[in-house]
Amino acid sequence: MEQKLLVYNTLTRKKEVFEPLHAPHVGMYVCGPTTYNFIHLGNARPLVVFDTIRRYLEYRGYQVDYIQNFTDIDDKIISRAREEGEEPNKLAQRYIEEYFRDADALNVQRAKVHPRVSEHLPEIIAMIEGLLEKGYAYQVAGDVYFSVDRFAEYGKLSGRSLEDLQAGARVEVDERKQNPMDFALWKVAKEGEPAWASPWGPGRPGWHIECSAMSLKYLGFGFDIHGGGSDLIFPHHENEIAQSEAFAGQSPFCRYWLHNGFITVNQEKMSKSLGNFFLVRDILEKFPPQVVRFYLLSTHYRSPLDFDDGKLEMSRRSLERLKTSLDLLDELLGTAGGETVQSPTGTGSDQSQGRRLIEQIERSRQEFIEAMDDDFNTARATASLFELSREINSLINEVVRSGRQPDENERKALTLGRQALTELLGVLGLDPGFLRQRREFSGVAGSERAQKLDALINLTINLRQEARQRKDWATADYIRDGLNQLGITLEDTPHGSRVRLGEAELAPDSLIEFLIELRQAAREQKKWSLADQIRGELAQCGITLEDSPRGTRWRE
Repeated sequence: MEQKLLVYNTLTRKKEVFEPLHAPHVGMYVCGPTTYNFIHLGNARPLVVFDTIRRYLEYRGYQVDYIQNFTDIDDKIISRAREEGEEPNKLAQRYIEEYFRDADALNVQRAKVHPRVSEHLPEIIAMIEGLLEKGYAYQVAGDVYFSVDRFAEYGKLSGRSLEDLQAGARVEVDERKQNPMDFALWKVAKEGEPAWASPWGPGRPGWHIECSAMSLKYLGFGFDIHGGGSDLIFPHHENEIAQSEAFAGQSPFCRYWLHNGFITVNQEKMSKSLGNFFLVRDILEKFPPQVVRFYLLSTHYRSPLDFDDGKLEMSRRSLERLKTSLDLLDELLGTAGGETVQSPTGTGSDQSQGRRLIEQIERSRQEFIEAMDDDFNTARATASLFELSREINSLINEVVRSGRQPDENERKALTLGRQALTELLGVLGLDPGFLRQRREFSGVAGSERAQKLDALINLTINLRQEARQRKDWATADYIRDGLNQLGITLEDTPHGSRVRLGEAELAPDSLIEFLIELRQAAREQKKWSLADQIRGELAQCGITLEDSPRGTRWRE
């Protein structure tokens, strides 16, 4: 019997079998950012979570219409624009561009459509007019409010009655409202604020009506998945349901409501209002984007995730284990960069190690699918990848220790292992190309820095390799030990030296200083050809050495 995908539906507060309305098509709407600032790690969690859910649905054979909005009309945008002396629309556009920069760095796929509030005023106004006609809304001096008392099921998403919500809510006292919980559909323009024409005079839409209008336009009523952070359950998503179902005269507005848990700092929700937030781009200055993405998937998406550098460091080490397996496979099988390999014929190796690997491949794939089918449990899914990685490494080590090339059956098993590991990592958005990507988030300067560092590392490794060929073991060991102190580990294989960078960011200057020390040691040992070679190689990298009685200086 085919395995069923279960999702936790916030609306029913239980796991349900996922059955799209128009399978294999899936309509999915995820609330995007309000574009008045750079995104922080708490904003990044839903981006990565729902991107991964989308990837898994597509892996399972669904065709996902993924919609994620930008709220580019909002009080926060207006306030920030005043602070920065910029037009609100220009500020919103600037932060939309910055959002894509951050999201792209985390390997978040673009949505099918990224609708903006400012481009959907006709749809929003039409929806408000419909709610007024049906008696679910009322006007007060140019403002339009939704009447929560008129919607009998108000509170069904949050699981609380209107009375409970009123008791626990922080709402501004507004005597014009019929009920303190009534929320704005349209706000009359204030002096100096941007405004749009409407039947009720110049103004702008309320926050909640925007997502209803845009989701209905692109996905239609009764679409499959609505996602967002758990902080949106009330009031945002609660209000979306009320106004959408009141407008349509039917339910459900959306069939499955999915919400990710908070990221916390010292057990307190990360947020801009509390001032305990960390911008994504600042974190990416310390940790590669692959590590940040892996960290965000290391806990079930509905669970809280507490932030600290130690947990990111644990993610870095864990991810390095998987990357090492891919690197070893590419070295042994001769397909650099993890290129796609056609699945070989045959079922596996005659040797027990090869058979165990093929058995582990099928077991890991099944465990991965079972974990993801259980409400997208990425924490369990990644555990299956480590089991596969361990078995791959075991077979590779057996081949390397024997000092031979893998036989036909071993090659078949390892090829299948690489395909499986690549396939499943890709579902998590950790495809090999992204996994191996060097940190170049800082733009052009960062890219140039990475290229310079790569050139210096390659220069140093070549010097060591040449020393080994000359049987100059002292120089080879000196280089290896020096690189290790800089956080660069060299692992010798039958196919050459493999490089692993340490946890800390390595500056090109540190490597230049080491090469100068190496040159000085060569001169003291009267290895003049090596000393001259180092000088010449550095010159080709744009580094000029200047010897003086006080030592050697360098300049670019």
